[in-house]
Amino acid sequence: MGFTQRFKRAWRHLGSSSADAKRAFPEATLGAITEAITAGEQTHRGEVRLIVEKALPFDDAWDGVTNRQRALALFADYGVWDTEDNCGVLIYINLAEHKVDIVADRGIDRRIDSATWQAVCRTMTEGFKAGRFHDATLAAIGQVNELLRQHFPANGNRSNELPDKPLML
Repeated sequence: MGFTQRFKRAWRHLGSSSADAKRAFPEATLGAITEAITAGEQTHRGEVRLIVEKALPFDDAWDGVTNRQRALALFADYGVWDTEDNCGVLIYINLAEHKVDIVADRGIDRRIDSATWQAVCRTMTEGFKAGRFHDATLAAIGQVNELLRQHFPANGNRSNELPDKPLML
């Protein structure tokens, strides 16, 4: 990546504000997402974690850290990998770039291929282009819940291992 591209990318991330994030994901939307994750987790053994980041840290944006690299780092940092059945799923949204990545733990990754996850990501990114953050995110969570219900159906009472409320960074 050349200097001009690095500068433009870093500037875009530096210029992203918390106000932009709150407009895209107001409290009502965060509440609806929490409810969708909670309801879905009653039907499967997966643990879904949604992280919305208004922008990459400046150094990461400047250094060319990809959306996937950042998602993998957050997957580790927030312990999404540390679930009893290896059934954690991180949905990572980078608002500055309107990019989405899904990272699934090894238990899930063995059964659901990357093309399927990319289709879920497209549900979100296409909706984001139209300004439909609420609807696109809920639709994608519905798709994730359905995939997990198919491959990891609930098998009785289970503890909630990860917070259901989206994390705003």
